[in-house]
Amino acid sequence: MDHPPPNPEQLARMLDVSEVRTDSTDTALVAAIQCAQRYGCFLVTTLPAQARRAKELLVDIPEVKLGANVGFPSGGQTTHIKVLETRELVQLGVDEVDVVIDVGAHLSGRRKHVLADVTAVVEAAEGLPVKVILECHYLDDDQIRAGCDIALDAGADFVKTGTGWAPTGATLHNVSVIRDHVADQIAIKASGGIRDPETLDALYQLGVTRFGVAAKHVPAVLGGVAAGEVAER
Repeated sequence: MDHPPPNPEQLARMLDVSEVRTDSTDTALVAAIQCAQRYGCFLVTTLPAQARRAKELLVDIPEVKLGANVGFPSGGQTTHIKVLETRELVQLGVDEVDVVIDVGAHLSGRRKHVLADVTAVVEAAEGLPVKVILECHYLDDDQIRAGCDIALDAGADFVKTGTGWAPTGATLHNVSVIRDHVADQIAIKASGGIRDPETLDALYQLGVTRFGVAAKHVPAVLGGVAAGEVAER
């Protein structure tokens, strides 16, 4: 059965505005924060080097939370580095952490290593919500399911489809595989390729509760309806 679609304000509170590209400048970060504030989005997510600046820019905008990424975008950093990165982000005052699994190790079948890697980040996050990025584009269905099990066993809060750097990520197929496997055991964040309201609604119908959307695509995804405009439409 289809779920009634949330209104634009409710939908916006499910969105993480992403500014995590190689060329994400200070100006782009400011624009992402302004976008999140205007549209009433939940969170802005940045690369670690921009977390301090983002925190300063958000000091008078408490309704917009701050997220940052660990092991981005390949997941190929050592666990030691991922833990240090997580601890520094906690000290900088981020509200949530997204961590990329060691994709190469996962593709190689080294489950114990990947689980230990993710678990170490969850522990270093000191209770902050952690989203585990599987980078589904490179995984087959069984590997996606195994990644979900790792996220569950590590005590993470979300399974996330992708970084947005791979060619695909938040496909209906990938999300269906995740939802069928995890049911309601863990939340799902869809990220990577969300460009329009139709895709957003289809993913919502599959049970996604958080969405990662690049700042430049937020107006189109939300149909151009900003916070405070709902009552007028």
